[in-house]
Amino acid sequence: MIVLGITGSIGMGKSTTAAMFADAGIPVHSADASVHALYAGRAAPAVEALFPGTVRDGTVDRAALALRVLDHPQAMAMLEAVIHPMVREEEEAFLAAARASGATLAVLDIPLLFETGAMSRVDRVLVVSAPLDVQRARVLARPGMTEVMLAAILSRQLPDAEKRARADIVIDTSKGLEAVRAEVDGVIAALSAIGAG
Repeated sequence: MIVLGITGSIGMGKSTTAAMFADAGIPVHSADASVHALYAGRAAPAVEALFPGTVRDGTVDRAALALRVLDHPQAMAMLEAVIHPMVREEEEAFLAAARASGATLAVLDIPLLFETGAMSRVDRVLVVSAPLDVQRARVLARPGMTEVMLAAILSRQLPDAEKRARADIVIDTSKGLEAVRAEVDGVIAALSAIGAG
């Protein structure tokens, strides 16, 4: 089974692209979705212990937590030390289930793949990219997003050009959904053949 890691900076179309793999029947594990579920479940008590007042009705208030950790590297490192191992456990269970099902290809959607050293956990890396103006327009259209928040997020991410240089596959998501879907179908065909071999 080939494990494909999908990554890309904020606003590049990573989630949309990963969803296309899922729509095509490929098992996909989203680190973001895993974090959302953990914040509403077993991670909430640990987050509340680290950052009192960030949990409401048993669920982490992401906006309140962001105020405590964005632009605070030490706080972010403390949060990641709790969350990342939990996400890894879920990822490993996902991969075991995909292998057991006979899948020839599985996808790990990992926002900070390069930044967290996750390359060793995947066989190939696909980077989604788009021109800077497209990225900024997408991100700043999100509710509650500000220039300051965007700058803080980008400061933690490897520059897009470096991600593209380190990728095995690059998909430009600014060309429209049909063009992206066609590229995804090509990637699935190529990697599934390798995984089946």
